[in-house]
Amino acid sequence: MDCTRSAVDLAPITPSPTHIIESPEPITGSEPVFSLAAQPESKFSKAEIRTSLRASTIDGVFATIFSNIAGGVLLSNFLVELHASPVEIGLSASIPMMANLIQPIGAILGDRARSRHHYCLAIYTPSRLIWLLLLVAIAAFHWGKITEDAMVLWTLAILTVTHFLGALGGAAWVSWLAALVPKKLRGRYFSIRNSAANLTCLLCVPLAGFVVSRFGAGSIVGYGIVLLIGIVAGLISLGFQWFMKDVNPQEQQKALPTSTETPIASVLQDSNFVRFLIYFSAWMFAVNLSAPFFNLYLLDNLGLDVSWVTIYSSLSSAANLLMLIVWGKLADRVGNRFLLLTVGVLVALTPIFWLGTGTDALSLWVWLPLLHILGGGTWAAIDLCNNNIQLGIAPVRNQSTYFALAAAIAGVSGALGTTAGGFLAQLVQYGGLPGLFALSTVVRFTALIPLIWVHEAGSRSVRQVLKSLFTTKGEIDLQLPQEQ
Repeated sequence: MDCTRSAVDLAPITPSPTHIIESPEPITGSEPVFSLAAQPESKFSKAEIRTSLRASTIDGVFATIFSNIAGGVLLSNFLVELHASPVEIGLSASIPMMANLIQPIGAILGDRARSRHHYCLAIYTPSRLIWLLLLVAIAAFHWGKITEDAMVLWTLAILTVTHFLGALGGAAWVSWLAALVPKKLRGRYFSIRNSAANLTCLLCVPLAGFVVSRFGAGSIVGYGIVLLIGIVAGLISLGFQWFMKDVNPQEQQKALPTSTETPIASVLQDSNFVRFLIYFSAWMFAVNLSAPFFNLYLLDNLGLDVSWVTIYSSLSSAANLLMLIVWGKLADRVGNRFLLLTVGVLVALTPIFWLGTGTDALSLWVWLPLLHILGGGTWAAIDLCNNNIQLGIAPVRNQSTYFALAAAIAGVSGALGTTAGGFLAQLVQYGGLPGLFALSTVVRFTALIPLIWVHEAGSRSVRQVLKSLFTTKGEIDLQLPQEQ
């Protein structure tokens, strides 16, 4: 389910578990997905919004190729081939989350810039180019110049630099998208964007896994070849951002009433957002207690070939691709909070289902594929709704600070969960990884409780939701408002 991580890499509001995420009418096609025959809610014209959304979707497609090669199951397999320990593999998952600690700094820097585009370009270009250093290390390893331990440390160092750089741009990137995507279309647009990313993941990850596992010079060198392709794709994705309408954060701030409050103080005084932070930090801890170790379980405990694991990941992406449009429309109809609570129950139960897996034919051909399909479909809703509910409850003023603090707090919680999981996974006397999966289910259920007290404008009660679901025809108007 690693492909789902791409959603957060593409639109980083908050850190995502390592196994997360993005209709049939692609926004990149010749026909627009939704009607743009009216003046948008923003200051931009219909044509500017249409072009920007298409470019953003194509950007997401190429960024997916990069993020799933420089992370996810392919990177996990690379570390396993280097005989990295569970703690080191857990560290590779916690680094991206810990990096979000500096997102508030990135929010401040981004709000002081005069161009969202130029700021994001200055951040994400070096954060992707730095992976060229790993290619150098792989070549040196192939020629016997450095050891496996040195390679693991080299990889973790590159991960640290690239994700800390990327964290400086996360809040600015999401604020840029928030300014471009009309509020009424967010659920549907982001589901479409992520669906395009998942279709890409569905195709590219198995191909990359096949190249890695079958490459004549070995899987480590094979990963280097695939990584080079990923870096090129990452740079192409940045090229498409030139077609997105730029936003000047200085003009956004001038359009708002003046305030004497500091950004962080205003966030802490927003009791509803604080309740959301409590929920999200607990949820990230609970999820990451086990999430980074599912691939380790498959590759190490069960000893499966990486090609099997990439096929399973593609099944997860396929489930996302099929379900995200449904979740997007449903979120616009019944609210994000309701879906987070109901689908969250299924996500909480998922780790316990892994206890029945093994290397027998039933597990390989039925149980493991079904688990990945379930995970892909449910995480499609969780990621989409977690992002959308933040866009909905964070006010326009100091929006970047809201996003950055949410990412920082959730990142620390997720990293603590991953660290705790890595430690518990080594305690064989307490069940090892299977025991960790069982514990994760209990903690996930507990983490859902604070969400009950989070208020979302426009969300429905249970009675309203049931009435809405049995309505024969949707009443939500997903078109942009008519010109006055």
